[in-house]
Amino acid sequence: MEAGAGAETEPLLPPRSWLRRAEEATGSDNDLYINQAVVFIEDAIQYRSINHRVDSKSLWLYRWYYSRICQCILSLTITIILALAFIERPSSLTITSDVRYRLPAWDPPCGLTESIELLCFLVFMIDVSVKSYLVGWEEFWKNRWLMAYILTLIVSLTDWVVSLSFVCTETVRIRRILRPFFLLQNSSMMKKTLKSINSTLPEMASVVLLLAVHLSLFTMFAMLLFARTKDGQQDKEWVGYFRNLPDSLTSLLVLLTTANNPDGNLFLMNLLTAIIYNQFRGYLLKSVQSSLFRRRLGIRAAFEVLSSLKEAPANAEQPYVSAGALFQVVQKVEMDSRCKQAIMRSLKIWSGDHLSAAQFQKLFEELDKDAIKQHPPSPEYQSRFMQQVQFAFGHPYFGYLGNVVALANIVSICVVLVMDADKQPSERDDFFLGAINCFFILYYLLEMLLKILAMGLKRYLSYPSNRFDGLLTAILLVLEIATFAEYGFPHPGWRPEFMGLLSLWDMVRLVNMLIVFRFLRIIPNMKFMALVVTTLLDLVKNLRAFAGILVVVFYAFAITGIMLFKGAVVPMGNTSVVNTTYNNGTLQCGTYEQLEYWPNNFDDFAAAVVTLWDVMVVNNWQVFLEAFSRYSSPWAKIYFVAWWLISSVIWVNLFVALLLENFIHKWDRRCHRESLSDIEYQRTVELMFRDVLEEPTEEELMEKLHQHPHLHLCR
Repeated sequence: MEAGAGAETEPLLPPRSWLRRAEEATGSDNDLYINQAVVFIEDAIQYRSINHRVDSKSLWLYRWYYSRICQCILSLTITIILALAFIERPSSLTITSDVRYRLPAWDPPCGLTESIELLCFLVFMIDVSVKSYLVGWEEFWKNRWLMAYILTLIVSLTDWVVSLSFVCTETVRIRRILRPFFLLQNSSMMKKTLKSINSTLPEMASVVLLLAVHLSLFTMFAMLLFARTKDGQQDKEWVGYFRNLPDSLTSLLVLLTTANNPDGNLFLMNLLTAIIYNQFRGYLLKSVQSSLFRRRLGIRAAFEVLSSLKEAPANAEQPYVSAGALFQVVQKVEMDSRCKQAIMRSLKIWSGDHLSAAQFQKLFEELDKDAIKQHPPSPEYQSRFMQQVQFAFGHPYFGYLGNVVALANIVSICVVLVMDADKQPSERDDFFLGAINCFFILYYLLEMLLKILAMGLKRYLSYPSNRFDGLLTAILLVLEIATFAEYGFPHPGWRPEFMGLLSLWDMVRLVNMLIVFRFLRIIPNMKFMALVVTTLLDLVKNLRAFAGILVVVFYAFAITGIMLFKGAVVPMGNTSVVNTTYNNGTLQCGTYEQLEYWPNNFDDFAAAVVTLWDVMVVNNWQVFLEAFSRYSSPWAKIYFVAWWLISSVIWVNLFVALLLENFIHKWDRRCHRESLSDIEYQRTVELMFRDVLEEPTEEELMEKLHQHPHLHLCR
């Protein structure tokens, strides 16, 4: 095996013309092979492409680039350049975004945010330069993301120069809309998700077209049915909703998003969800399949490199790797400590001195396994009495008893609250509630101590539910001691007099809220409820790619909204509002002004984000649709409808699709995995589809390796 020719490569099989020269080269060549194998395995761990330079200097640069420090600097730079939208003109540093009371915002001097931008651009230029060098010239022209990266930087720098030329007084800054690209290109999972979304769009378009036909037909029916008549009293529907074609379409589109329209809300929208789930799951599965291929390819590349070490005899029929060389490689690889220890243990107990390609690949299947957390063992007591105590208080039934006590605590609090609901604070006697809290808190403290005695402190703290219980118990105990110190022990006539900042009733309410929160401890003991909760928690862990894409879309639409609608909304006292209806001097019910939605505007970035969020969750979004059409232009409806389609229809349905996939996957595995109380499994997006992924064949792997632009195999 040898690296590609040219200045960028180093030969993997040096010439053996002179024995002395070969012996001198052996050590340096072996070091090169080891470093190449280390990088290829790290590529496999992170699902990275192996199509990069493999000479010594490039390998050093490659590992430096993907080091934790460099990646943290790059992530920090992306965060800073995105956060500039909050402080640059128009600044969000105001007390309120309400246009009626908003004071002039802080206006940063020209050159301040631009200097920060320039530093960020310098980091991005270094980033794209290193990436372009590492992949090589041939691969650079095939990588659309790198070319788009360079184009984005060129446009941004040009716009930056124009901004300084106008002394920061220009109203349109194109580079602000391009900033989310830096976040997008830095995440491989976001790229895969975006590719999956892009592939799903044709199927979505069919349902969106059906929605458009549905709206168009019913718009025509409505305009014919509610046409203008001679009797003005009968024209309320025409005036309010069906005056012209745009108003009619808008009215029925708003109706489509409410529960008053069952044919759209129950049938068409759910049909769209089903299609998105079916198609997106397929494309995401393909994306994850390609990730698996990258991992297998990286492992196989490491094997081929290590098989070129000078330890192998020239007449060997099958290539192999020595266990010692692999042990040396694994020691240098940056990987999860759990996987590294498991691979090290397997190597130490390996019966032979060499590994074949299949054995080598199987050894690294540890990377594909669920992350397993093993709990520490319980302490071993010699005393017969302590063994019985350990058995009694370490048994699951003792935990069930705690759940029953927590339920009794909740019921008792509810009874007292119902009895005191109509009483004035001066008439309320907190003796019973205080005594009940004191009793249950003492039980929680005793339960915690007995569990620690039975399980040991390390094992007790290894369970998240125990840490949750212990923390709340400690807080409740501190609050109860503070209450007794301030107000004395519970007694008849214990009334909520103010002493300091809080009254007795405030302290009791705080304690009771924590007790209610503690009742969540029953969730792990209820299988179906635990299944739902773990599904939601795993979904939150795996939502980074989806959340990142949502941030990108939010950012772009917020900046666009600022450019379109900044200063459009003005207080009514300052100007006359066109087409605003008054009834006896009051505003029409349900309008932007009557609902006092003044803080929802596009005068700064923070206010724009909040406004877009309200539209995404369909919170009276027709109010914003009508108001900004009236304050700016009727064409503003296109902006809000586009945002509703992208955020509320497409992204929310994608979120539902991922939620269903995660839940169904866990539901199917629930019957096949035995219940192990001492083991906790953690899932990732890749592991969700692990059962249905296909392993690549050796022919596919070798064919791909032969196509490597910088690494040429001898066989």
